[in-house]
Amino acid sequence: MWRIGFVVLALVYCTSAAHQKAVAVLENKEKAIYGKIVFEETDHGILINGNITGLKEGKHGFHIHEKGDISDPKCLSAGGHFNPFNKHHGAPEDTDRHVGDLGNIIADSNGIAVISREDKFISLSGVTCVIGRAVVLHENEDDLGKGGFSDSLTTGHAGGRLACGVIGRA
Repeated sequence: MWRIGFVVLALVYCTSAAHQKAVAVLENKEKAIYGKIVFEETDHGILINGNITGLKEGKHGFHIHEKGDISDPKCLSAGGHFNPFNKHHGAPEDTDRHVGDLGNIIADSNGIAVISREDKFISLSGVTCVIGRAVVLHENEDDLGKGGFSDSLTTGHAGGRLACGVIGRA
């Protein structure tokens, strides 16, 4: 009888652990930019939801960077885009892209960006795990690797880093 109870308990634990959540809080106090991004496992990938305030209207590059080090006020200590498979920079829907390439977010005329999308490349475990890495928001639009600039295939020509935050388990 105890074996059946153990098996049921193990199945319940594994099922509940299968849909993990993670969160990142972004900020740039100097520019009054604040945001919260939630990453949640689903049966189809990672659902990314959040809000960021204090932005200029328009598109801003939105990426996962390789290091969870945000000690530098300009987020430079976060390193480059998370790219464990050594691919070119691309759009979220491209197969040839950095794992951390999440495209653009769009801020409205009030400087608020609402994020709601799903991604099939990032994960909350394994080789493509984003936990412990940094979310970085850039000052300009990401050209998704198609702009023809010298940095299009590495950074998407998205400009400087506006705000960042470390992704941690929720």
